[in-house]
Amino acid sequence: MTAIPGKIIMRDAVDPVRWVGEQGRFLLRAEDTGGLLSFFEVTTAPGGGPPLHMHTDHDEALLVLDGAYEVRLDDRTVEATPGTVVFSPRNVAHRFRNVLETPSRLMIVATPGGHETFFEDLEKALAAGGPPDPAVMAAIATRHGVVGLEPMRPPQPAGSAAGGGNGSAVGR
Repeated sequence: MTAIPGKIIMRDAVDPVRWVGEQGRFLLRAEDTGGLLSFFEVTTAPGGGPPLHMHTDHDEALLVLDGAYEVRLDDRTVEATPGTVVFSPRNVAHRFRNVLETPSRLMIVATPGGHETFFEDLEKALAAGGPPDPAVMAAIATRHGVVGLEPMRPPQPAGSAAGGGNGSAVGR
């Protein structure tokens, strides 16, 4: 077995990848960890976050660093503030949405590694400008084991009904 060398990464030395309403910095990529995991920071615009989805090929854990998110995990919805950890195993529906009027930030660990390529493919597809092409987004998701359970939407202002509610479901 080949040993994996250690690595030191300075966050600001990593260029961000941007997709709909979010940007990420991939601090540890699959090639850095021998495929074991991906470790990345995500900054979410006000009202931003992914639609309800699940992953068929990896598990995900997130830690809220700054701000506040409405997080749905299966049939439970909570307000996640700094220090909240959410573990979403494969094939479990989940989503998060920034409920503040300022950016919120979280760290994500995905196992096994390689999830960063999904976001890089999204960024490339969105680089052409204009609204996202649903067929292209669906093909990217399928290729990366992401099953969308709601349509993709642009970030909605905090408290907007179109953005997933005003937080009234928090705590259920």
